[in-house]
Amino acid sequence: MTGTPFSPRMSQAETSALVADAADRLVHTLTDRVLRPLPGPDDDAGADRARALARLRVLADLEQAVHHLQYGAARAAAAAGAGYPQIGDASNMSRQGARRRWPGLVTNAMPPSPTRTITRSSQP
Repeated sequence: MTGTPFSPRMSQAETSALVADAADRLVHTLTDRVLRPLPGPDDDAGADRARALARLRVLADLEQAVHHLQYGAARAAAAAGAGYPQIGDASNMSRQGARRRWPGLVTNAMPPSPTRTITRSSQP
């Protein structure tokens, strides 16, 4: 079973732009909320450097969070019966890429077949 069981409402380029804009707004909000500028040089270059480094720190934290959330979503998809081809497709990577990123996530073990009871008829 390949492919994804959903239909995009917009193009990949539109989705990427929307996600990038949302991430930019989130990073801006988080940078303002969690990091406090330290007293330093009063020049513009020093302030620009501090803002850029604070933003980079928040982006690194966001990247780590996204990887964790992505693993959880891939694990949930596998638990719901998705294979590496579907997980890779949904992750915008190949089946092999998904298998390398999340080894052991999908097991191809066949469920045990039900045992059949053989009864012997008694003969007189």
